[in-house]
Amino acid sequence: MKRLALLLLTLGGCAGGESTVRTVPTVDLNRYVGTWYEVARYPNRFEDGSRLDCADVTADYALRPDGQVSVINRCRNLADGERRDARGTAYAVEGAAGAKLRVSFFWPFYGDYWVLGLAPDYSWAVVGDPGRDYLWVLSRTAVLPAGAFAAAMESAKAQGFDTARLKWTTQAAR
Repeated sequence: MKRLALLLLTLGGCAGGESTVRTVPTVDLNRYVGTWYEVARYPNRFEDGSRLDCADVTADYALRPDGQVSVINRCRNLADGERRDARGTAYAVEGAAGAKLRVSFFWPFYGDYWVLGLAPDYSWAVVGDPGRDYLWVLSRTAVLPAGAFAAAMESAKAQGFDTARLKWTTQAAR
């Protein structure tokens, strides 16, 4: 089931055509790696469903010696209480200054991971795809202060994302 959901994610990320979605100008991957907490997301098949409702969602990124990025997405399924991990790899798209990544949880399928908004201090990020099918608001802390959340929402709205579709992610106190 998990593999099927991940396959659907990557296939969905491969679809789509031209778009006016723009990324931030540059992302320093050395600063971007580490743990991110999911604050909100567009509901999607690999985090939401009849037997899946992810909470306590985190993403851990680490640079690999080959220049790629290791990815570990974790969540607690509220439907059964079980922890779920999804492991993948990503690479930076040439010429995108680290702002566009291609991520795979099931080789050879890759999906788009575009950094659409990023705090100057890398305390929050907004990530989506050029088709506007996926959107995540991420934070370095389990709770994103209201002002920072407002700034993140503005970056998503500026790219034409419907922020009313966002689902808040439950994060246990850490």
